[in-house]
Amino acid sequence: MNNYNEEEILALLQDPKTCEKAFEEIVNRYSQPLYWQIRRLVTFHDDADDILQNTFIKTWNNIGNFRGESKLSTWIYKIAYNECITFLNHKKEVISLDDTDSIYATQLESDPYFDGDETQKMLQQALNSLPSKQRAVFQMKYFEDMKYEEISSITGTSIGALKASFHHAVKKIEDFFNNND
Repeated sequence: MNNYNEEEILALLQDPKTCEKAFEEIVNRYSQPLYWQIRRLVTFHDDADDILQNTFIKTWNNIGNFRGESKLSTWIYKIAYNECITFLNHKKEVISLDDTDSIYATQLESDPYFDGDETQKMLQQALNSLPSKQRAVFQMKYFEDMKYEEISSITGTSIGALKASFHHAVKKIEDFFNNND
């Protein structure tokens, strides 16, 4: 199956003889783009890897519940988004807000997968300072160049609220850079 065809994949998922092969195609198709979307939200490779794995486990366990009301890719991205938000909210509960900046800076500098310069490090710090949902909206709009309609399908948030969230995120990032020059 060289060319990915969503309708074909959905049909193959219905047949117990071909469902594993079809799911393998889904994993092959979405692993890399999902990884990078997740990675931009959670920053660190190991966390992104764990969330990606959880996303595919939840996708596999719930594929029978997919009703086709959206594209399969949108449904999978929504699962990944929810996994990221859950992870980020849990991480905030575990780390006190006072310790967040110092722990984050140490982790980022010691992350063998981070090869950015000082500006990229500052951008990651600015992104980490955003509330998790605002960060997710910024990431999807700015880095993934998703349309507000698609982000709305993934997040379950109105387009107007998404536009406001993106605007506030941009403003906070600008302020972060202005205050840290």
